[in-house]
Amino acid sequence: MFTKTISALLALPFVAQLVSADTCTRTYTAQAGDICDGISAANNVSTYQFAVVNIGTVDDACDNLVIGQSYCLGWQGQDCSTTYVVQANDDCDIISNAAGINDTILYSNNPQINEDCTNIYIGEVLCTATTVQVPPAPAGTTPGTTIPPTATPANPDGDLPWCD
Repeated sequence: MFTKTISALLALPFVAQLVSADTCTRTYTAQAGDICDGISAANNVSTYQFAVVNIGTVDDACDNLVIGQSYCLGWQGQDCSTTYVVQANDDCDIISNAAGINDTILYSNNPQINEDCTNIYIGEVLCTATTVQVPPAPAGTTPGTTIPPTATPANPDGDLPWCD
């Protein structure tokens, strides 16, 4: 009896995940040396979207990827594959202008970006689709807000590069 109860309790999170899971449209199998931003850049998926569709599997620091494990890249109907990799001296105006989108769409597809756009970092992958395509964050969370400790801010002094 005790063994059956323990088995049922251990299986519960996996059954709940299967029941509530959205349909994954793309997957990636982790390789040695992978990091979330690298996976995102190579597969045209934003850092935020990768975090949302793998919430509960990949931690905020993205330091628990398992070699050989398959990770979801996007959900059916909520899969942004138009992306931009943040470069040095970028800011939200530069990125949105280059993508031909307005700031509202950029922020809607990348809700981890703060109001002043001072928390983007070099190598971060942003969704630059012309419509909102990313999945919503689970209630009470905003995945993708943890900046890797080795990340370099895209525009550390907040100045535009041509104003120096």
